[in-house]
Amino acid sequence: MRPFDLSERLRDRLAARLTSIDRDGLRRTPRPPVGIDLSSNDYLGLAQHPLLKQRMAEAVLADGVGSTGSRLLRGEREAFQRVEQRFAGFKGAERSLYFSSGYLANLAVLTAFPEEGDVIFSDERNHASLIDGARLSRARRVIFPHISSRHDMGALAKLLREEDGPGQKFVVVESLFSMDGDEAPLPEYAALCRETGAALIVDEAHAVGIYGATGSGLIEARGVADDVFVSINTAGKAMGVSGAFVTGPADAIELLVQRARPFIFSTAPPPAVAAALDASLDVIAAEPERRVRLLERSRYLRARLGMPEGSQIVPVIVGDNQRAARVAAEIQAAGFDVRAIRPPTVPEGTARLRVSVNCELSEETLDRFAAVLEQALRV
Repeated sequence: MRPFDLSERLRDRLAARLTSIDRDGLRRTPRPPVGIDLSSNDYLGLAQHPLLKQRMAEAVLADGVGSTGSRLLRGEREAFQRVEQRFAGFKGAERSLYFSSGYLANLAVLTAFPEEGDVIFSDERNHASLIDGARLSRARRVIFPHISSRHDMGALAKLLREEDGPGQKFVVVESLFSMDGDEAPLPEYAALCRETGAALIVDEAHAVGIYGATGSGLIEARGVADDVFVSINTAGKAMGVSGAFVTGPADAIELLVQRARPFIFSTAPPPAVAAALDASLDVIAAEPERRVRLLERSRYLRARLGMPEGSQIVPVIVGDNQRAARVAAEIQAAGFDVRAIRPPTVPEGTARLRVSVNCELSEETLDRFAAVLEQALRV
């Protein structure tokens, strides 16, 4: 088959862009998993859990492999409704809606709720999906300096108090930031939003399944459920499956059904995914030792590396893009799957190894990894 005949102008542009990517050490290549997992978001090891695989396989045999249309056409299934109702109860919310990816869920939330005349206040280190959702919104955007503790609230507080327009204010944050692994001060956000009349939107992608008495996330753990407008909860990380749930008041979720373009115009996920999600919730409830072990292993590795206590996301800042890639390659050669994270995923000059701890790792494995990491960083 003859390739498309590019114009000389377009061919030169593509070549220049790729040359620039290579010059800056930013070329990315998809690579299958190899070695001991220290890079995925499968924090609780549920992606390979026998119960999830069994339930999903049974559902495929019963319901087929495709939904055949959007959920507002022929793609709806009772299984989606059941798991949405169950997930809403898990989060202590009135209702939830399932999307086929966390990216689509964030686009839906930020294009359906904020309207013209409103203002979105967004943490500068929010995930790309939140950034893109805010850009697509008709609301005005205000980016505020990253907040990782209650002592950093001053800039946002000033911005919110100075905003006296007639529109609704929205504060958009992650509860656990994906690249730095630091926790947002949710109680302080909640208090500030109450004071200023802002609606708090929280992305729980890296917290759901792990934190809180039931594992529903940091909203539960920090006791701020009554102060959160909606939350976005990725199901492809600790929950081990795929997609994401948006939870909140019944009217808010109904508006998403009516207005969220990523929901209306996307083919529904395979029906069997709902069965796997239901099984994931079963395991999270029945096996709390998984999240206990995850946090214990996270503390162990952080102590081994001389880092303060924190989450299961352990950033090892290298700085230079090429050096980060070389260090990652050396660690991979030793049998540990760690990937280099470079701009634009992280700010310029902060290329890093994003080490993700999971509950299946032993202390002995973490000791061996720490020794390999320390050696690679000396080169």
